[in-house]
Parts: sequence; C-alpha cells; structure tokens
Amino acid sequence: MDHPIFTESIRLIRAALADPQAANGFELASLPLLEQEVLLRLIHSSGDLSLVADVCWSEGACQAGLQALAAGAAILTDTAMAAAAVAPMARRTLGNSVHSVLDWAPAQAPAGSTRAAVGMERALHEHHRAVVLIGSAPTALELLLEQVAAGRCRPPALVIGMPVGFVGVAESKRHLAESGLPQIRLEGSRGGAGLVGAAVNALLRRAWLDQAC
Repeated sequence: MDHPIFTESIRLIRAALADPQAANGFELASLPLLEQEVLLRLIHSSGDLSLVADVCWSEGACQAGLQALAAGAAILTDTAMAAAAVAPMARRTLGNSVHSVLDWAPAQAPAGSTRAAVGMERALHEHHRAVVLIGSAPTALELLLEQVAAGRCRPPALVIGMPVGFVGVAESKRHLAESGLPQIRLEGSRGGAGLVGAAVNALLRRAWLDQAC
C-alpha cells in the first residue's frame, strides 16, 4: 500500500537515525516496532529528525490506539484540516469514521471559549472511546481533560495531543502528560494537523496490515 517515495523516505530516515551524531545518540531500535513506525511517519511528515527528542507516549498507548481503530473506533479531530489528513488513509484501510469536532460547534465561539472546545464537548458524548487528535486547539485538549476528570465522559481510547503554538500549548501538553490517559504527544511548541494526522495514519496502516496477514 506504500508509495515508492514513502518507502525510500523511510529507508533514508532509518539510515540517518543510525548515525549517532545525526540522531544525538537516539537509538531507534530501543523502541517497540509500533512506536518506531509512528515516529518514522512523524519524521517523514515533518522532515525533522530532531522530533525524536520530543515525541512522548504513555506505555501501551500505541497498541491501545491500534486496537481501538481495528475495532472500528471513530477518529475525532480538532480541525477540518486534520480530518482531511486522515480521511484518505481511513478509507483505504479500516473505514473508520473521521469527524472534525467543529461539526458540533456553534457558528460563533462563546465568550471565554473556542468553537473547537465546545465541539469537543459535544462530540465526546456522541463518540465514546474515540481516538482523539488535537493539533491546533489547546482549548479543546483542556476541555477533554476536564470532562474526563469530572467523569462527564468516558476516557478516549487514545489522545494524540500535539497542539501547535505558544498560547496555552505548553500547559495543555503538561496537563495531558499528568492525566494518565493513553497518549502520544509532542513536547514543545511544535505540532499541527499534519503531525497528528501522520501519527494516526501510522496506526491505521499497521492495523490494516495486521488484519491482512
């Protein structure tokens, strides 16, 4: 299912990471195979080898996400751009439904909140145990964490938390790290729709290949 350019890109990334100096001492082989595939796709999507220092995951998170996707879990994203990055892979593989939480959002953001946060609250109540992607809106990530902590919704199967920017981003990522939820996150100010899409696309690809074997 992989395009030859993607295959060659992954080969080149592996070769680059095999150079201890280029990889700043990081050893790809130290990661389980599924985490390797997620990391390689993130690097491929960003063109940035330095991501190896900032990608974090809770134990078993990638496997939990893979199992949820294989069981048909919905994929919720904080933006239409992230949904567009995931929908083609979902169609080619497992057929999971992909939704932007903005589909549940009001036309105007309420005072003190954002459309993504309001949409997230409504979407979580409609899609239990979803795989949730947040690449742009730290407010949506904070809302998710508050809802779960208060027992107002079931915990997602996996949270891919990579909001990009500077306002509220570091705090939301720290709160995600402290939440105990199954998670893949990118520390620092980097993130975005392309990266959260890349992470879940790696899981969709692997889940589909495992079923095809």
